[in-house]
Amino acid sequence: MKAKTLLVLGTSSDAGKSSVVTAICKILSEKYKVAPFKAQNMSLNSWVSKDGKEISFAQVIQAWAAGAEPVPEMNPVVLKPKGDSTSQVIVLGEHYADRSAGNYYESIDEMFTILNRALLKLDENYNVIVMEGAGGAAEINLYDRDIVNIGTARLTKAPIILVGDIERGGVFASLYGTVMLLPEDVKKNVKGFVINKFRGDPTILKPGLDQLEKMTGIPVLGVMPYFKLRIPSEDSMSFHEKAGSGTIPDEKKGCGQKTGLNIAVIQLPKISHFNDFEVLESQALVRYVSPGDDLKNNGICPDLIILPGSGTPLLDLTVLKESGMMNQILELREKFNCPIIGVGEGYQFLGKTLTDSHGNVFFGFNLLDCETVYEKEEGYSEKPVRITVTVGASDKTDLGPILKQISGIRLEGFFAHSGKTKTVSPIFGDDGALGAGGLVIGTSMHGLFDNKPFRVALLKYLASRKGISYVEEEAFTVQDGFAELAAVFEKNVDMKAIYKIMELE
Repeated sequence: MKAKTLLVLGTSSDAGKSSVVTAICKILSEKYKVAPFKAQNMSLNSWVSKDGKEISFAQVIQAWAAGAEPVPEMNPVVLKPKGDSTSQVIVLGEHYADRSAGNYYESIDEMFTILNRALLKLDENYNVIVMEGAGGAAEINLYDRDIVNIGTARLTKAPIILVGDIERGGVFASLYGTVMLLPEDVKKNVKGFVINKFRGDPTILKPGLDQLEKMTGIPVLGVMPYFKLRIPSEDSMSFHEKAGSGTIPDEKKGCGQKTGLNIAVIQLPKISHFNDFEVLESQALVRYVSPGDDLKNNGICPDLIILPGSGTPLLDLTVLKESGMMNQILELREKFNCPIIGVGEGYQFLGKTLTDSHGNVFFGFNLLDCETVYEKEEGYSEKPVRITVTVGASDKTDLGPILKQISGIRLEGFFAHSGKTKTVSPIFGDDGALGAGGLVIGTSMHGLFDNKPFRVALLKYLASRKGISYVEEEAFTVQDGFAELAAVFEKNVDMKAIYKIMELE
């Protein structure tokens, strides 16, 4: 390969590999044409390119940090779990097959070929490729079929940085143990350690760092402090960090934790495209509520309930019913006239019925006049497509207090849903439905809240209903978040050493 490469591996899942790759992509993009890469990602949080190709949102974030247009080659294989030990396999942005874990590994040679082709394509267009592994690098039972860690390392022979999460405890053992378990041809390419999520004075660690370097011959490049990342979340592993998120510290600005808006997002077991709602976190207190938990916040009804997309809609609908969450939502709707928005499969839940591919009928919330039919097995997503729609009802239906503010406005987003939903009176082109005088809104379109006209109309209405003022905050942009992360990384990690490791000027 002509491009300079770096492979970032971890001692475990959620060690911080993605944030390290994102930071390095941002820093190197000041001098080089940089592409992120991850051979395979298991995620229900995907993104759709302009030409309708599907890619994991994690690599989209990294591409944005690098100032690059996200392309499927940056994440050639995406596995979208369906809940029955089967995943939908997306290859280079297109649906490839539904495979169980065993059947998938039978095709691993073909996946290696696809991986190689994707890397060669990136090599043609970029000076630098920063690659990410998956989970823990030392999965010794998977070495013969691991395309993400060992496979990528062997194919590219890239220098490796190993990331360990000190918050989990045992970081020295995990770094040392991972290195010792790596195959010899991969171990020799490990050029540095990064310790992540440290709380406290890093000088306390120095004796341990010195011993680790002496025992392995590998330098510790830096210790990253624990801090709240203000970049989009890559997957549902981040939910444990979202407790109490979404507050504006200055209560005088109208929307803070104590005096502002309280939005509840239902955290479905197989929630998908959850980044749909992250834009709201700077404007309100956004709570991710698991089925079975109390929807009320300290006894107070939320100002808005959001039902998100799902990778296993019929299973998640059953969970909503059996956990009592469906009854909670309906009770708050009836007693407090609580507004509800459903997106993707969440929209389907709000309808009358959902019928599976075998003709079995499941009853929804019956809050919207729509019905959904799944022509294929549960979890299969239709080919995603980017769309632009105009707000307005085809039959002159009253749009209600939220949408009437933006009647005729064009909104952008994408469809990536399962099933076919029919509605009597669509509100976004030929999609979506309204109920309860415009206070129950459903749409198949992801990215709805990223449209400022809709977001402002919604939050202004919720604020006025609550008797508080609302002013759209000047947005803290995604690029601001990347710059913040890069600054922290450069302050705490030896970037000069990384340049040297990568043989960059």
